[in-house]
Amino acid sequence: MKKANPIPADGLRPEYDFASMKGGVRGKYARRVREGTNIVLIQPEVAEAFPTEEAVNEALKGVLNTTRAVRSTGGLPNRALQPVSRAKRKAPLRKASRAARG
Repeated sequence: MKKANPIPADGLRPEYDFASMKGGVRGKYARRVREGTNIVLIQPEVAEAFPTEEAVNEALKGVLNTTRAVRSTGGLPNRALQPVSRAKRKAPLRKASRAARG
């Protein structure tokens, strides 16, 4: 036995007339949905370095902690940014005298 009135392909019946309905607003809750989600697209080479979302979150928390630490102390001291001369980097070699060797 066949049905007399088949349902249209879009799933809505002809008796639903949205033009006559009051208060219908397109995208009424779109802002709430956007505020509740935070999707970020990362580049493929970055995604390879972090296998899970927990790994990404831990790395970003580390960056945030470092940033907060630098901001709270006023930044790095100037001497940390200055190049060190070669003479200061290498420790002077001490030559042992023959008498001390025995």
